[in-house]
Amino acid sequence: MALKVYGHRVSQPSRAVMIFCKVNGIEFEEITIDLSKKQHKTPEFKEINPMGQVPAIVHDDFKLFESHAVLTYLACAFPGVTDHWYPADLRKRAKVQSVLDWHHSTLRRGSVTYVINAKLAPVFGQPLNPQAAAEGEKILTCALSTIESIWLQDSGKFLLGADQPSLADLSLVCEIMQLHLLEENDRNRLLGPYKKVQQWIEDTKTTTNPHFDELHGAVFQFGAMLNKQQ
Repeated sequence: MALKVYGHRVSQPSRAVMIFCKVNGIEFEEITIDLSKKQHKTPEFKEINPMGQVPAIVHDDFKLFESHAVLTYLACAFPGVTDHWYPADLRKRAKVQSVLDWHHSTLRRGSVTYVINAKLAPVFGQPLNPQAAAEGEKILTCALSTIESIWLQDSGKFLLGADQPSLADLSLVCEIMQLHLLEENDRNRLLGPYKKVQQWIEDTKTTTNPHFDELHGAVFQFGAMLNKQQ
């Protein structure tokens, strides 16, 4: 196939890219990069992404990494993608981009910091770090509050008051779904206060199924394994 997607299904941004492709009928070859074996740090993979991170794509002879850049590229490069994902209207597109820019310095920063230091660190041979987890939780809680009170304040089901999901909805929801690596009571403690966020997650899931559930199967399985071991 012309499009190759390098990623791992336990990686939040990898899932967002793969779900987007499947929902929009974009054919691609999925190439799994095993993070536990550090395949993302090999010289071969760094020829594709010198940053050594997933996801990355190769489209014909074009290489690209960083999930938001990949998503916006795919939305523009493939003519069958419906407009609501990344609107042609400049002002609507800029609004979607504003959420994507906000995501990586807030929601993702909090989610990754918390999940790694509260749960995942032993997988990578590191000790849990309660202090770092507490800092991550503060950032994550603030981000969830912002989604609840700002990005979801309008009447539509999705971010920015939209009636259909955008790239921002998919990217942010995949991020939050990483909390399924935690124990259920911990996840409920974090998400419980945010009723609009919970409904938005369900609406995004429903709109993108069956692909959403298919791609998140790896997260549910990995989370169950972690909780059983611990």
